[in-house]
Amino acid sequence: HFEMKTSIHPLCALVAQHMKAQEQCSQTQQEESRNHSITTGCRTEWDNLQCWHRTNVGQVVNVSCSEVFQLFGKNHGYIFRNCTENGWSDLYPSHANACTTVDNLTENEMTYYSTFRQVYTAGYATSLISLISAIFVFTALRKFHCTRNYIHINLFSSFILRASAVFIKDVVLFSDEDHDHCSMSTASCKAAVAFFQFSILANYFWLLVEGMYLQTLLAFTFVSQKKYFWWYILIGWGLPTTILTIWVLARNFYDNRGCWDDTDIALNWWIIKGPITASLLGNFIIFINVIRILVQKLKSPGVGGNDTSHLTRLAKSTLFLIPLFGMHYMVFAFLPESTGEDVRYYIELGLGSFQGFVVALLYCFLNGEVQAELKKRLWKWQMQGYLSYSKRRRTLFTESSTITQISVLEKQSPKEQASSELNNSISAV
Repeated sequence: HFEMKTSIHPLCALVAQHMKAQEQCSQTQQEESRNHSITTGCRTEWDNLQCWHRTNVGQVVNVSCSEVFQLFGKNHGYIFRNCTENGWSDLYPSHANACTTVDNLTENEMTYYSTFRQVYTAGYATSLISLISAIFVFTALRKFHCTRNYIHINLFSSFILRASAVFIKDVVLFSDEDHDHCSMSTASCKAAVAFFQFSILANYFWLLVEGMYLQTLLAFTFVSQKKYFWWYILIGWGLPTTILTIWVLARNFYDNRGCWDDTDIALNWWIIKGPITASLLGNFIIFINVIRILVQKLKSPGVGGNDTSHLTRLAKSTLFLIPLFGMHYMVFAFLPESTGEDVRYYIELGLGSFQGFVVALLYCFLNGEVQAELKKRLWKWQMQGYLSYSKRRRTLFTESSTITQISVLEKQSPKEQASSELNNSISAV
């Protein structure tokens, strides 16, 4: 999964690879120093970019640009060095002439990842606003207090955690451009990465719960869902908590390096990736089964319609289920991490960051029942406002009439006031 893989910044991956190559070259140099039998030829040397391994005098060694700058470009030029009696010769041609310049490539890489960051920031911000609004609708209106919407609220909450975790991770790891975040190993950055991994786990497991709930609803129409609700809670929040605890303990005791955002040790990485892959596989099986159940229901005599309408409704249902089950992740879930990286980035960032927004639309704002209730509430608020305005207007009119009468009396002469009081007394009799 891209987001888990790139919880380590792409430029940090470059630095890590560079440092690893330097360390390996240094180990080779130390082994040669201990081997006193090697007295001739050119010893292994590190030129700050590439390791030139020991060779005999008179040999010409070449290195491909694709090896030196493999993370920046695919220039297939070569760099050469001769081993002379006086040692290694200078590079020919230079890196700048033989390969694409580092400055331009670094700038392109920075622009590339900066664009991606803007995309997922906009996506997650949009998702946050829509998800919080959807939760408010489901909790504020008592009509929507039911098992189905409680599950939706938990799914929305997992998406909110996921978006928040991305922003927190970016703030903790990459807010200070002058700080070497690649070598960070603080408690705060480890906590940010751990929270990030938990949010991803919770999000996938709540997607699985939604699939399980829908399948149960379709397959067992008359079964009460309330008795399963706490099992859903256990799967959605309990399993991610357990998995993350195991991962944190494994990282702390066996691989407590950096900010816990690398994937060098496969066993630790699969503590996270394994359950996510299993949840995707489970959701895929549920997805196929739900489609099968829908086909059967659409073909039943009570539904009506021809084959075209059946297919149309099935297609709509399928498109409705894709963002729910996260089926677009199945494209890359079982492929190597390096496969189709550019396409993977666009799918993960473009679809992944906006997925919460799409789910909020589908399960709240585009729901006919929700729209009808919101319209009803809006009409009620408008009527209350109108009635309140009318009441205030009548009150003001009454007060105005009373004041006018008092003013008229105050302007009458004592003789007129006495006559008026006498007339009132006679009328009363």
